[in-house]
Amino acid sequence: MSLGVVFALLGAALAVILAGMGSAYGVGVAGQAASGVVAEDPSQFAKVLILQLLPGTQGIYGLLVAFITLSQIGLLGGSIPAIDIPTGLMILAACLPIGIVGLVSGRHQGKTAVAAIGIVAKKPDQFGKAMLFPAMVETYAILALLISILAVTNIPV
Repeated sequence: MSLGVVFALLGAALAVILAGMGSAYGVGVAGQAASGVVAEDPSQFAKVLILQLLPGTQGIYGLLVAFITLSQIGLLGGSIPAIDIPTGLMILAACLPIGIVGLVSGRHQGKTAVAAIGIVAKKPDQFGKAMLFPAMVETYAILALLISILAVTNIPV
């Protein structure tokens, strides 16, 4: 196996690991807040569950970029490709936007979801407005996802 392949696989792994860590943290803190609300008012379960799930998208985005990367380098076809070091480093760099932004935005989206869950706890009729706050954080994860996908798919292997 060439060092270029190692760098490409490292990029795919970092996309999954970093974005997954952000999502795990975000979903975790939002779940803690949601549990408190449901303990007091079980009728709010569906609303707070939606808010809890929002930070989980970053992990999905990282996984998507990793699958695209593995497909792009031909590893999903069952063979180990020959990739030179510069190409492997480019693929690594292309995976970093979703990894890093996914880590940061997942954490911050979780914290924003906690605040939105607090709004739902006090004023359940304001769910639509409350959902906008964590959804705004999602914008940056989507931008990073697009950059990573465009970069990975346009690197000649």
